[in-house]
Amino acid sequence: MRLLLVEDDNHVAAALSAILARHGFQVVHARSGEEALQALLPAGAAPFGVVLLDLGLPDQDGYEVCGKIRKRTSTPVIMVTARADVRSRIHGLNLGADDYVVKPYDTGELLARIHAVSRRKSAGEDTAPTPVAALRLGNVHIELPTRRVSVDGAEVQLTRKEFDLLALLAQRPGVVFRREQIISEVWRTSWEGTGRTLEVHVASLRSKLRLPALIETVRGVGYRLVAPSA
Repeated sequence: MRLLLVEDDNHVAAALSAILARHGFQVVHARSGEEALQALLPAGAAPFGVVLLDLGLPDQDGYEVCGKIRKRTSTPVIMVTARADVRSRIHGLNLGADDYVVKPYDTGELLARIHAVSRRKSAGEDTAPTPVAALRLGNVHIELPTRRVSVDGAEVQLTRKEFDLLALLAQRPGVVFRREQIISEVWRTSWEGTGRTLEVHVASLRSKLRLPALIETVRGVGYRLVAPSA
C-alpha cells in the first residue's frame, strides 16, 4: 500500500518511514501542506491508501490541509498531533479526518488504525468483493443484511452497536482485535473514554447470547470470538 506521510520533522519522518516500510508500506514523504497536496495530484500514479497528516506544518495549518485533501480525494486521513483536547479531535473529524492519533503514540496502535481505515475505504468501493450475507458459528446465526442474530433458532435482540461489534469479531473468528481497532471500526472514533463503553458492550453481548465464552478477553490487547461447537 502507498502511504503519504506529511511530516515536517525529517528525523521523525525517517524513523516512522523505516517502521512502515518494514510492514510493507511504500512511503512518500511530504514536508509541507503544499507538498502533500501536490503529491495527491499526479494523474496515472497509483493511489494512496492512507494519508498520515501531522498538524504542525510550516506553511499551512494542518486542519486547513485536511479540508483541502478531503475536497480532492476520498483517501482516508489519519491526523497525527500533540493536541490531545477533545475539541481539537472533534474539529479534525468534522473536517473529514477518518481517525486521530495523539503523540506520543504506540506504533502498534498506529498500524492498527492504518489498517482499520484502509479496510473501511475498501469496503465502500464498487470493486470490493460481495460481502457475506450470513455467518453461522456453531449455534449462533448472524444475518448481516437484516442485522438479525439467533441462538439455537431463537432470535436475540441486540442494539446497533452490539450487532456491529459482534459482526466485526464474527467475520474473523479466532483473530485477536486490538481494543483501539474495535473502537475505531465500531464507534468510528479514537476518543478517550470509549474503552469503558466497549467493555460494557462485550459484557452485554455475553449476557444476551447466554454464551459467556463466545467473546474471549485477551489481556492487554483486546478481544477475539471463539466459535462455539454446533
